Amino acid sequence: MMAVVVALAPRWRLLATVCLALGFGLRVDAVEVFTTSELFVENGTRARLPCTFKSFAVITSSAFVSWDFLPDSGGESFTILFFSGGKTHHVTADHFKDRIGWDGDLNKKDGSIYIEKMQFKDNGTYFCSVKNPPDVDGSRARLLLRVVAKENLPVYSTGTVAGIVVGAVAGFLLLVGLIVGLICVLNNSSNRNSNKNYSGCSTTESLMSPVKQTPKKSSSETQGLVNSLPTGSHQGPVIYAQLDHSGGTSNQIIKSESVVYADIRKN
Repeated sequence: MMAVVVALAPRWRLLATVCLALGFGLRVDAVEVFTTSELFVENGTRARLPCTFKSFAVITSSAFVSWDFLPDSGGESFTILFFSGGKTHHVTADHFKDRIGWDGDLNKKDGSIYIEKMQFKDNGTYFCSVKNPPDVDGSRARLLLRVVAKENLPVYSTGTVAGIVVGAVAGFLLLVGLIVGLICVLNNSSNRNSNKNYSGCSTTESLMSPVKQTPKKSSSETQGLVNSLPTGSHQGPVIYAQLDHSGGTSNQIIKSESVVYADIRKN
């Protein structure tokens, strides 16, 4: 390829190089098209057939949307509407005459259409196809449409039921999370209050606090008291007693002092 570019004339060489660079740098991806899987419509009403797409290329006037219809009554599918360059082209002249129209916006990547005065013969499968050069590959979206009488309309469509179920599950999980979080907060608050209201001393404080005791008289002091008695007196038996100076109840520490009583008889 580069040899061909070199062999060209100088004025064409630059143009070929630019085109070659653009060709290698061009990104081509498949267009992704989306629609609802099933749609129920009341007979005689207006129906909107949704179609959206995703394309990496910039939307230009060359982009187009086509809708095909395959009736339940049988036969082959045929194109019912073609939109391109800002204009709607009605391909069919009989089946959907004066009842079909464009209801999308390519700048918003919306290729929806509408059908007026739906009839039972409109039951079938509808296909939405989008091309946005250079993104021209990709499969078309499929929509199954059912025209029914008013009394036969389902209360909820399949998509609505799925949405309700998902929403209910998400709400339940959120509620459970809130309840668990509330319980944890209440437990932490209760523990803090119980620790704050406790006025007793700890085990360490009990062990470290000394107990005040009354000093005891030594044996030498007691013997001195006995020896100080007058000579020649007859000493009776010595009685030891404990005096309680605390004046408290039985469950408090008893402060006592040893006292010696002597029975001294007269000469």
